[in-house]
Amino acid sequence: MPAPHDDAVPDPDLARDVDAICRLTGEFTLRSGQVASEYFDKYLFEAEPALLARVVEQMRPLLPADTELLGGLELGGVPIATVLSARTLLPALFVRKQAKEYGTCKLAEGPDVAGRRVTLVEDVITTGGAVRDATRALREAGAVVETVVCAIDRSPEGENPLADVGLEVRPVLTKAQLDAVHA
Repeated sequence: MPAPHDDAVPDPDLARDVDAICRLTGEFTLRSGQVASEYFDKYLFEAEPALLARVVEQMRPLLPADTELLGGLELGGVPIATVLSARTLLPALFVRKQAKEYGTCKLAEGPDVAGRRVTLVEDVITTGGAVRDATRALREAGAVVETVVCAIDRSPEGENPLADVGLEVRPVLTKAQLDAVHA
């Protein structure tokens, strides 16, 4: 498989453009039940082909050179992993939140993961819960999982929310970068 490109040109306007399309104001009920006046709708950048392509271009050099499979997490990581796969020619794997209860009963759709180096692909990481679950399940299936690349790391600056499962987080953008461009 071809090695990921390490010559991506930095995109200084990416944080501003992602923030402008994804940060919404209004009244939003959060998963916790709290009401917030601001909401970050990550799916909006994934639904914009030009913006998604820019995010993927910045993600390419973050991939470990020994990546064999790109594991896109349901739901937001799937479109990113698909475009990233097309750009790098690395096979994609689509990782469900839980295994299907019918048909193949698979947690991960795509090539067999046993003994292969899987780099997880996610849209946004805050606490890392979905990534943590996927990492454990893929490791149980024999995959080597050491890195997750994400479009946005919204965890507290300087903290790795996935250190407990030995994952390195490699973000394209951080919450601090998005907050810095928000006026």
